[in-house]
Amino acid sequence: MKKTILYIATTSILVFGCKTMNKQQKGTAIGAAGGAAVGALITKGSIWGILAGAAIGGTAGNLIGKKMDKQAKELKQAVPTAQVERVGEGIDLTFESGLMFAIISSDISDTYKSDLSGAADVFKKYPETNIVIEGHTDDTGSDDYNMTLSEKRAKAVKAFLLSKGVAENRLTEKWYGETQPKYPNDSEANRQKNRRVELAIFANDKMKDDAKSGNLK
Repeated sequence: MKKTILYIATTSILVFGCKTMNKQQKGTAIGAAGGAAVGALITKGSIWGILAGAAIGGTAGNLIGKKMDKQAKELKQAVPTAQVERVGEGIDLTFESGLMFAIISSDISDTYKSDLSGAADVFKKYPETNIVIEGHTDDTGSDDYNMTLSEKRAKAVKAFLLSKGVAENRLTEKWYGETQPKYPNDSEANRQKNRRVELAIFANDKMKDDAKSGNLK
């Protein structure tokens, strides 16, 4: 019964409230409705679930949202080839694997290293965030091969960020192969979108504590 009530309340927020809310207010509302429940309602992959689950809502969530708005703006400027989307109190940053890696390779291309370096520079300006790095593929090739490739690519991005000075305790890598497509694998255009490295950027415990105490600047 409780789950049903929360589902209805959350759905109402997403369907009706979001039409009139700005990004920061959406983050506050989602957090207040229950991050884990929202994550279960969203079908855009585990990144959205991670970001929804990390939300704390209320006034503190609103302050975190302001901080994330600034970081998202800087990421868009630093990495114009990436997709940057504010989700709740965090950021969903997506790199297209076709740009980042050579075909069937986990080596980051030399031409893309400057873009990834730009992202690392922004991450270092906001040390009170955690970053989950996910590797994804389309459905071309075997399940096992795709899982291994997505693992190697996620780890390659983590290693690169480490080499640029992003603290290791902020980074977690995950990989899902072809199991979490964002689009149907029914065309080459959609498969290209599914071949991606996706990052969840969200507040760590210190940022949350500072926000709750009103000391987040």
